[in-house]
Amino acid sequence: MKEKIQVIPSGIPLVDLTWGGFYRGGTYFLFGPKKSGRTILALQFARQTVKEKEKCLYFTSVRPKDLMINAAAINFDLQECMNKNSVIVVRVTPPKNLDFAKDPDVYLAEYLRDIQNVVNQYNPNRIIFDELTPFIGFKDVSLLNAAFFETIEPIEDNGITSLFILGEPATPATQKLVNALLDFSTGYISLHKESDYISKEEPGKMQIYPNVGHIEGKFSADYYIESYEGIKVDVFPFKTIDMVTPIYKQKEYVRLSDLQVTKKTYTPMNVYSVDDFKLILNNQIAYFKSTGEIFTLVSIKLDEKAERNNLLTINQLQNAIRLSVDKKDKICILQNKVLVLFTKEEKEISNFIAQIVKNLPGTTPDYLNTVTRFISVYSAKITSETKNADEMFEKLFAVNAYGKDQFNIF
Repeated sequence: MKEKIQVIPSGIPLVDLTWGGFYRGGTYFLFGPKKSGRTILALQFARQTVKEKEKCLYFTSVRPKDLMINAAAINFDLQECMNKNSVIVVRVTPPKNLDFAKDPDVYLAEYLRDIQNVVNQYNPNRIIFDELTPFIGFKDVSLLNAAFFETIEPIEDNGITSLFILGEPATPATQKLVNALLDFSTGYISLHKESDYISKEEPGKMQIYPNVGHIEGKFSADYYIESYEGIKVDVFPFKTIDMVTPIYKQKEYVRLSDLQVTKKTYTPMNVYSVDDFKLILNNQIAYFKSTGEIFTLVSIKLDEKAERNNLLTINQLQNAIRLSVDKKDKICILQNKVLVLFTKEEKEISNFIAQIVKNLPGTTPDYLNTVTRFISVYSAKITSETKNADEMFEKLFAVNAYGKDQFNIF
């Protein structure tokens, strides 16, 4: 690759929140059934490209007018971006009459090679192909491997990030073709749904799987489509365990509709080391920059005199906080402070503090009046100027030192 490998925001919330984004020059796939939000996610990827002041090349088999309507549904003015050449829409026609072609595989290989020709013409930073399914119906998997590798290698070498959209495998043969393509992937996204319409009340399940890099691992979250916003996920998704087995990596073909989601409840620990907490905080900052989702870093400080007087230990305070937070909030201990990544409205911090007091080990008025004198609560809200976790830590500790933004326990 010509440029240093870096992670860039993707506009896909689960990816940005957990991985921090896509690798520049990476090749990613997005799978899902019809009406699952694949095109909405692709448009969010394009919208993020525009935010980064880069150029997106968008291959689609639908009419540009229909694509503009989908974009308008997430408050994305695609027409304006096309006028400015920040998004270039290229209409592609799926191959026809393959049965009459002298060699269908060679015919399809030429279609794939045409992708590279168009990319060379427009020199984009990111490309989207919505969708690739009609172009991979090869009979010879090895020829598909060769043709796709020949297409994607120069794209990757030029630091262009790609998102290819595919439908669910419909037969064992197409599953083999999909698995062959995944060998070239940096990672992939899988969408599952149980209802015809994805909503907050009936969410779908989004899962992301790394293939190269992204050592943070696999993640899963409920997702839903919000008008004029796009696809959103739970603010803090969890690592994928006991979830649906990904259909695209099974040894034997199984229809997605036959798979059952394991109902086992997974209660994650939300207490982290400082290093892991900073990693989560950096991911949340990246998520804020792509979505504008506000959050607050809260410090609950215990005066050392409380421990010396056998009133309260830092571990007891941490336990009271752990019982008081939402499962989406993350906690870490730093010396005599408990830090909380607080995802609700800042005005709700007062209710949060009241809940902590209720969960302290003593409940008598005398005890509470005494012990709360040794507890101080400070906050620092994310701003557009915040660059990383270390900077937010410095801001919080500066607030702590000068007594600003302090909340009263009583």
